[in-house]
Amino acid sequence: MLFCFLNCLILIHHCILEVNLHCPPTELVKMSLLFCVCVCSYPGPKMQTLHVLSLTLLSILAANAQTLRPGKCPQPPVQANFDAARYLGKWYEIKKLPAVFQKGECTTATYSLESPGVVGVLNRELLADNTVSAITGYAKAKDPSEPAKLEVTFFEDSPPGNYWVLSTDYEGHSVVYGCTDILGTFHADFAWILSRESTLSEEKLEELYHVFTSNGIDIDVMTVTNQSPELCADMPLWA
Repeated sequence: MLFCFLNCLILIHHCILEVNLHCPPTELVKMSLLFCVCVCSYPGPKMQTLHVLSLTLLSILAANAQTLRPGKCPQPPVQANFDAARYLGKWYEIKKLPAVFQKGECTTATYSLESPGVVGVLNRELLADNTVSAITGYAKAKDPSEPAKLEVTFFEDSPPGNYWVLSTDYEGHSVVYGCTDILGTFHADFAWILSRESTLSEEKLEELYHVFTSNGIDIDVMTVTNQSPELCADMPLWA
């Protein structure tokens, strides 16, 4: 049973933690332990059960709107000569690929200089019950020679998520992509179109879509984030 239990936890780590679910690691640990105890106590063939487990977890992620694709992550080119100092400040989310950790509207991301080479991250969104959900973290380049390829950390015990700035003019728009390989068979796509204002023209959006599609990134299921003044008036002024 110990072998089964360890393999079960490894599978959950790859299928869930590597998709960068932004929830407290302690909660993931509790769920993982309970799930693995149930699976490994089952009297049937253990390895067959574990294979079913991995497929089940992928199905759960897909059902919860995570964008999963076959194959490994694309490797699109990023913004040349990226200047993190010019990127600081508030950005409005205009469109995104569905992600399990984003449930609200009026979403904003605010970046600040935390220390040399480290950018503070503050994400906020308005939930359906009119409460504001906020999460803080930090971002830094894994390789200083590629400053547009950032890694964002929200929980110290969880792996960072990729935040690649594919295109930005710093004052108007930003095209952001992230991706995680899962078990060498699938990858989870994350993509955002951000703006310094709460709207972008359709002409500009069409131009930014091309940044994704020309690099093999499928954005057919991208959704609009509601930034209407009527709805987002419920966000506090500091959001």
